[in-house]
Amino acid sequence: MAIDFKGHQYPKSVILYAVFFYVRYGVSYRDLEEIMAERGVEVDHATLNRWVVKFSLAIAASAQVRKKPTAISWRMDETYIKVRGKWTYLYRAVDRDGQTLDFMLSERRDTAAARRFFKRAIGTNGVPERIAIDKSGANLAGLQSLNASLKFTGTGRIINIVQSKYLNNIVEQDHRFIKKITRPMLGFKAFYSAAATLAGIEVAHMIRKGQLSQNGVSPFK
Repeated sequence: MAIDFKGHQYPKSVILYAVFFYVRYGVSYRDLEEIMAERGVEVDHATLNRWVVKFSLAIAASAQVRKKPTAISWRMDETYIKVRGKWTYLYRAVDRDGQTLDFMLSERRDTAAARRFFKRAIGTNGVPERIAIDKSGANLAGLQSLNASLKFTGTGRIINIVQSKYLNNIVEQDHRFIKKITRPMLGFKAFYSAAATLAGIEVAHMIRKGQLSQNGVSPFK
């Protein structure tokens, strides 16, 4: 998937370097401005912010296309992300081996949000054999609703739902990398920019886990 860099003053290699550094190492935009200046690139922190928000979603879409096959046993959980001083919910799923499947930022934590996330993850990765979740009633109801839809679409495939805190340790541990990167970012001011930035962080995490194929080429290159 090609990413359009037309109309930008800086070369795409510079833009992608800046975006990758921000989402991989957890720095503030002012720190990144200084880091870029040390490398001979004068660019202000507001421009760096625009780059991250503009390109992270396209990079994430490219990464999903290049992702290696994942297992059919999933683990799903949410973690908290503060946006405009309020908590929002980052839905995340990994397979039994800890490989990232999908992610979605939501302003609400309810059945509708859970169902939307599961539909998105299945659209990207196919229907799994089973999904382990915690004791959340909303996640259970979302999956049950999705199973009802699967039953009547003629696929003949129903997802086995397992509610287990122990099995979900894998995804809970995986949250730590995301929180480690977001902590120094000094908070998100808008929901859209938070969702875009988190998409970039998730891709950097996938690269770190060796999930991307297509001759090993990173979407940041």
